[in-house]
Formats: sequence, C-alpha cells, structure tokens
Amino acid sequence: MRTHRLGRTPVRVTELGFGGGPLGGLFEPLDDDTAARALEAAWDSGIRYFDTSPHYGIGHSERRIGELLRGKPRADFTLSTKVGRLLVPQDPQGRMDEGFAVPATHRRVWDFSRDGIRRSVEDSLTRMGVDRIDVLYLHDAEEHFEPALRDGYPALAELRDEGTVGAVGAGMYHPGKLARLVRETDADVVMLSGRYTLLDQSALDELLPACAERGVSILAASIFNSGLLATDRPVEGARFDYAPADARMLERVNRIADVCEAHGVTVPQAAMAFPLLHPVVAGIVVGMRSEQEVGRNVAAFSGSVPAGLWSDLRAEKLLDERAPLIERHG
Repeated sequence: MRTHRLGRTPVRVTELGFGGGPLGGLFEPLDDDTAARALEAAWDSGIRYFDTSPHYGIGHSERRIGELLRGKPRADFTLSTKVGRLLVPQDPQGRMDEGFAVPATHRRVWDFSRDGIRRSVEDSLTRMGVDRIDVLYLHDAEEHFEPALRDGYPALAELRDEGTVGAVGAGMYHPGKLARLVRETDADVVMLSGRYTLLDQSALDELLPACAERGVSILAASIFNSGLLATDRPVEGARFDYAPADARMLERVNRIADVCEAHGVTVPQAAMAFPLLHPVVAGIVVGMRSEQEVGRNVAAFSGSVPAGLWSDLRAEKLLDERAPLIERHG
C-alpha cells in the first residue's frame, strides 16, 4: 500500500488508514474479540496507519488499538490520537455513555490548556501501552477554537519539539477554522471530517488552497459522510453527517450511482478514490468495526477507477469544477 509523508515531517501514512471511532462502540456495542479481529485483518491487508482518540468509547478505542500495536515492530506503523477532552473517572450508576455503547465509567472534560494536553497525552500513552505517538491532533475544537489555537496548539508544537510526537495539527469538520489554523501556525497535518467527499467539496474554498500554500497535508475522514456513500445505493435510514439523509441528498447519491454503474465502479470505490486525487491529501481514514468491514473497504480501495468516471461526474455537475481529477502516482 502506498504511503505519503505528512507535511515536511518524516512521518508517513498509508493511503488507507484505520479509523478507530467504531472500536469505541460507536452507535452499538462491540466486543474485544471482534475489535481484535478487525485490527488484525487491517494489519494483514497492509494498513499501517491507525487513528484513535480518548473520546472514542471513553478510552476503549485507544486500549484496543494499543493491544494490537504493542505486538508489532514500532517502526512499522504510524499511530495518531487526539487531545482536548480529559477522561475523569466516575461511578457509571448503571448508565451508558452518550454516543458510544459502553458503560459510563468516565466523563469528558474539555481542556485545551497546556497542562490538560500533556496530561491527556500521558493518559493515552498509558492506555495504549506505547512509547510514543506519531501524530497528535487538537480534536473537535470548533466550539473551543480560540483557546485551542491560543493555548492548545503551542502545547502540541512543544511536544513535537521535545520528540514526544512526530507531527501535529487538528481534526475538525469546519474547513474555515482549519484553514485559519493552517495559516496562523506551523501545523504539519489536519484531519478533515466530511468536507472533501463526493457529496461535499466545501474544503476547496479555503482549506485546500491554504494547505497547498503552506505545505500542510490533509487526511480525509468521514469520506462516506456517515454512511450515505458506503453502499452501492442509499439504504433505508441512511445517514448524511449523522442525521437522516433528506430527499435532495438521496437523489444526488442516486445520480452519482448511475454514473458509477456506467463505468463498472461502485459508489464506495469512487468515494474512497476521490479525495486522494488532490495533491495535498495524504490519505483517507475509514472507520471499521469488523474483519468483514475491513475486507469490503480494502477491496473497494484496491479497485481501479477509470478517469472517465470523474469527467462524467463533473459533466453532470456532481463534482466541483475546481477539484483535481488526475490520479497521482508514487
């Protein structure tokens, strides 16, 4: 599997990365054995970039990814996690966590201060049982952007200077705020959620040009826009950005599917290939929860997508005119 360097750092990621959100029990429970099989399948397929966060299942995702990676040669993988939420122990009192199907053994406390970030990193290293983190992101800072930029980013840069992490940046869905971070800091990479996909190319307005100008890499996450692009045709109850897709969006996906079918390509294949056409996108990150999902995603990722698909999608006004459509090599 091809790799790309993040910004000007020596850190490299495989073009397909493993997103650890589902390993935290996102939307529905997940047992340790199923998670372990998914991770082993990803490793066996050639995936070497693994992304997680304390937020994902209040530590479950970090623990599970750590259990796999501790048994692998440290030089053979790239690991990222995130900061911004501290996990504080509490009595679950029979309650489940909000958003993740795990007992509410901890609560999240927003903290983008220097001390909070350093504590979060120490906690993550302990949960994962690894000696270092390759990439560290400010996480979901949309509603806390000023303190994250003012206090959080310098803390990340300090950790990079100390060698505790190799590359730093932020992971958010708001391309305008990420563009500001890129312009005002020396970030290496940003993880963009759902804003450079077959259905939403709004990152072309500010973020992608800013990254190209500043030499910053992008990792494209939520490329299926919460599931709407994950099947050949939209299924009943399909979500777009975590909410039920409306009729207009369903029609758009069906039009995309028509063009894909004419070229012998599935919608998931096209959704995975499209972001990587842009030269600043170093990789895509796809959430996976089972070995079957890993198999399907790796197969879709490995499929060939003819250049004519992109030009036809553009001709149908289904892709932004500014999106590059020529496949990169190497």
